[in-house]
Amino acid sequence: MADGNNPAPPSAASPLQSHRYAIKSSVHNTAASRRREQAVAIGKERREALMRAKRVCRTPLSGSNESAIEDGDMVIDDEKEGLETRTAQAVQELKSSLSSQGKGAQKKKIEALRALRRLLSQSEVPPIEVAIKAGAVPLLVQFLSFGSSDEQLLETAWCLTNIAAGQPEETKALLPALPLLIAHLGEKSSTLVAEQCAWAIGNVAGEGADLRSTLLAQGALLPLARLMLSNKGSTARTAAWALSNLIKGPDPKAVNELIKIEGVLNAIVRDLEKADEELATEVAWVVVYLSALSEKAISLIVRSHVPQLLIARLLASENLQLLIPVLRGLGNLVAGDGYMVDSVLIVGHSITDQALSSLIKCLKSDNRVLRKEASWALSNIAAGSFEHKKLIFTSEATPLLIHLLSAQFDIRKEAAYTLGNLCVVSAGSTDPPNIITEHLASIINGGALPGFVNLVRSADIESARLGLQFLELVMRGYPNGQGPALVERQDGIDAMERFQFHENEAMRNMANGLVDKYFGEDYGLE
Repeated sequence: MADGNNPAPPSAASPLQSHRYAIKSSVHNTAASRRREQAVAIGKERREALMRAKRVCRTPLSGSNESAIEDGDMVIDDEKEGLETRTAQAVQELKSSLSSQGKGAQKKKIEALRALRRLLSQSEVPPIEVAIKAGAVPLLVQFLSFGSSDEQLLETAWCLTNIAAGQPEETKALLPALPLLIAHLGEKSSTLVAEQCAWAIGNVAGEGADLRSTLLAQGALLPLARLMLSNKGSTARTAAWALSNLIKGPDPKAVNELIKIEGVLNAIVRDLEKADEELATEVAWVVVYLSALSEKAISLIVRSHVPQLLIARLLASENLQLLIPVLRGLGNLVAGDGYMVDSVLIVGHSITDQALSSLIKCLKSDNRVLRKEASWALSNIAAGSFEHKKLIFTSEATPLLIHLLSAQFDIRKEAAYTLGNLCVVSAGSTDPPNIITEHLASIINGGALPGFVNLVRSADIESARLGLQFLELVMRGYPNGQGPALVERQDGIDAMERFQFHENEAMRNMANGLVDKYFGEDYGLE
């Protein structure tokens, strides 16, 4: 059920090339691609860890007349005998009600729809497959016809919502219903009907790239975007959730279209300002995908009030489901546009101090994702001006980052980038970076060197390259020429010599060159 598509790499001329790679020389183009890869990865996390990509609708929408389901109404595992039979019977009743004429016909249709909907809502494992095999979907398509009562349309869309929450093949069974579900998102439909249809479409979009492409081709983007403009909180929330499923890539076309729709950016700002954390969470996911996949979107967002609102949310909230998309969106903005660091996060301004405080808060978190994402965001800020480097270096972030060099691999890699960027300033595109000796010495004296030596030993080439680059800084720039001795003392030579006959030519040349330069060409030879 999870997406498996790989995003296309960015062009070499991409203006989104991040300054996060300030200490690197050969992979400056990877930042935009990495944001896209992470957009896909975080989509998987949403589905698998946070259970967000598809949702069963078990309770009525706010504003409907249907009474809420009580806990005792749920069908649990040991009460399922006969459930499949009742579901098949409910579909037959639905079919029979279509041919009803005269007085009471409409009531019979509603009762038949409600009976099926309750079966699809009140079981821990809804009998979706049985309903589909009994022919429910084509019948439900007929019940979606224009001119039907709102009650009928709402019950029908609710049934389709829960069918769409099933397994991949079950979700695909909704293909015949998509045109009418999209049509009912429009202004001619009541808010309740449009919201329930948006929920169904969000479930379909959450299934994968192929179904997203189908929905986009059938025109789902614009009416969903307009629905997100609603002043009703639940409607805006459902529409934002469905939109985030629809635009999450890997094709950036949808996000480039979305950001151009009038009112969308203003709605994002409005909803992030509200106290409603559930609404802010869904809108933050929209920001995540906009900033992961669209250069145009990043440029507009960083020049709006969104960065300030994300930072405020990150600093104030303890809600993990909100913090993850807020931090990811902020990280994408910092990585994606130099304006964010140079003109928004100005050293000495309160917003910059708040941003740093919020990122330090995340570095201290027990949550792996927050620690990793905060380290990633800091690595881009640390690749900015000398003033940005000094601000981070003199903060509580530096000892926390050194400590994270012994954390899980993905975290220590991001922490290493930040620490490396704190130690250098660019000397031009072709020259080695200039070393900030005070920062380098303090970070080494703080215990960082073993962590970088371990990176050199990593099977991940990018991490090993980062480790080698940092060892070069130490050997070249540690005060009083003590760098080579420090590296040797931490078994750095042994770590570098693993590349002596390595298949990667660039890594082989880099490692052998460092050993030859700082320890002599005959080092290690008998």
